[in-house]
Amino acid sequence: MTASLLGEIVWAVGTVAWFVIRYPYARRARRAATVRVDGLSRERILLGVATVGLFVVPVVYLATGWPRALNYDLNYAAVAIGVLVYVASLWLFRRSHKDLGRQWSASLEIREKHQIVRAGVYRLIRHPMYASFWLWALAQAFLLPNAVAALSGLVAVAILFFARIGFEERMLTEAFGEDYRVYMRETKRIIPGIY
Repeated sequence: MTASLLGEIVWAVGTVAWFVIRYPYARRARRAATVRVDGLSRERILLGVATVGLFVVPVVYLATGWPRALNYDLNYAAVAIGVLVYVASLWLFRRSHKDLGRQWSASLEIREKHQIVRAGVYRLIRHPMYASFWLWALAQAFLLPNAVAALSGLVAVAILFFARIGFEERMLTEAFGEDYRVYMRETKRIIPGIY
């Protein structure tokens, strides 16, 4: 088996694992009462962009080979790095869902009885789910042997993150006031101790 084929298989298995992790939390989230939703149209667009970059473009590449002109061969070292980064992404993705519990939602929402979560990975960073998306996109860059498919995830996550993070932190500050401001001073956004 070539390194390129192995990378493609790892990406596909990891993507299925992502959906398996998210599914039970998404089902539970539909039953939770929502107090506030911010920018639903903006949210749909941004989540759509993320889906295109992290899922649609890679699936089109895997199904058709398009754009063939931008294919290249992977080596096993790149695949090994991609595997490690993907495992870290999936672990962080699962952990952040578990730590949020019923307060998780795919879009910017404040739930009934919503609280600031400071346990688990949230004691180190405020937005571990975004960190997991960055790691997924980075893993994709190491695992897919096509420039467009490899980099589409990083572009999509950058758009999602930078277009959304300000709105999210503003909404949480409005909902929780000084308590959230203190939490912001105590933690970094996505990289412990750095950013």
